[in-house]
Amino acid sequence: MAKPDSDRELTSTLHLGLRSVVGNSPADLIQDLIEQASPEERAVIESALSGDGNSSMIFIHRGPQKGARFLVTSEGATIGRATESAIFLDDVTVSRKHASIMKTGNSFTFKDAGSLNGSYVNNQSVAEKVLSSGDEIQIGKFHLLFISSQTVGEK
Repeated sequence: MAKPDSDRELTSTLHLGLRSVVGNSPADLIQDLIEQASPEERAVIESALSGDGNSSMIFIHRGPQKGARFLVTSEGATIGRATESAIFLDDVTVSRKHASIMKTGNSFTFKDAGSLNGSYVNNQSVAEKVLSSGDEIQIGKFHLLFISSQTVGEK
């Protein structure tokens, strides 16, 4: 019998399991976050909610880097394990170029970039989805909360 090649790297898709959605709606998730936030974080979240719709915020509310927040401008943002990603998620469960969020018209669209482990929005596997404020994006071990102006998509 041949000896296994120890120089090869084994890569497989991880099943991270899905948890039940917290709260009854995306608004409940944001409200829970505001209630638990520090005064500084609360001010940032409320600023994103009352903004002009040209930018939004990603807030890591569960998993590694909990509490980190990232601005998504009208130019969009890349998400991945590559250090040049606008939203850098440092974990092997995240692909180097995992996904992106782009401003399209009056809304923001999440798009998976063909990642190995996939992406989930509100516990549903997605390749592309128009985001609403309060949507929870799961990428690997990271649970990201999308927060945008209440007027995004209403214009």
